[in-house]
Amino acid sequence: SIGIDISTIDAVCGSGGLLRPIEGGTYQVNEQMVTDLNDSINGTHVSNLGALLAFDIANEWNVNAYIVDPVVVDEMLDIAKKTGIPSIERKSIFHALNQKSVGRSLASQLHATYEDLCLVIAHMGGGITVGVHQYGQVIDVNNGFDGDGPFSFERAGSIPNKDLIQLSFDSGMSKEALQHQLINKSGIKAYLDIDRSADLKILWRSQPEKVKEVFDILAYQVAKEIGKMSTVVSGNVNAIALTGDLAGYDYLNQKIIEQVSWIADTYVFPGENVMLALARGTLRVLQGIEKVKQYN
Repeated sequence: SIGIDISTIDAVCGSGGLLRPIEGGTYQVNEQMVTDLNDSINGTHVSNLGALLAFDIANEWNVNAYIVDPVVVDEMLDIAKKTGIPSIERKSIFHALNQKSVGRSLASQLHATYEDLCLVIAHMGGGITVGVHQYGQVIDVNNGFDGDGPFSFERAGSIPNKDLIQLSFDSGMSKEALQHQLINKSGIKAYLDIDRSADLKILWRSQPEKVKEVFDILAYQVAKEIGKMSTVVSGNVNAIALTGDLAGYDYLNQKIIEQVSWIADTYVFPGENVMLALARGTLRVLQGIEKVKQYN
């Protein structure tokens, strides 16, 4: 026990999982959400447990359970979803919780409100997602969960179609094994032959030149994605933000900033402050600053 009086708790909040696509905000966990998560309606992921655990705890304590900005937040423009194959559309699956939290922190730093700004935010971690936030809505973003866009710590990123088709036929791998390779065993891990983010820290200290070669490629790809997203709002970008665990490497940040400084000023928010973002989202509802949303 950590000495918290349960009678003083007003709400419980958990991470949102792979639900049906919804707009951003704070949602009350309801029976429909619990059913969809139990049925893995949009896939299986550890984040699916967040709302389920929060719901159980909240019921026991007789308070409400919430989730904030889950990974399935979908505010994308219809045109942004289109591809060259009419039957295939891009999906909005990204680091919505951290991106929107950083958006609010950045707006506060600029003495403005999140809903009044146009921002490009790059979350750089196990996956990399770069979103363009226009007046409080993420109107375009790459699906870093499935590996679209720049490569990341463990994802391959976008691969030339012909080579990817060739690999899928020539590798002898099953569909599941190939997906695992592209989503969990590529990117920085493959370049540097490492497994954990702790290994990257060790290598950065012992062989910085080796790591710099990979960071140069990564910075190039992230900067290009930031440039691409800036065109969505015709270059009218108030500020750029770099966040996620990889934003803890100043060398990588500076390389990106060199390439995008002509677009807007860049601000760095290292790490992924998930617990704080969940707490703030819940407090906005409890304090009446924001209306709670219902999932259906």
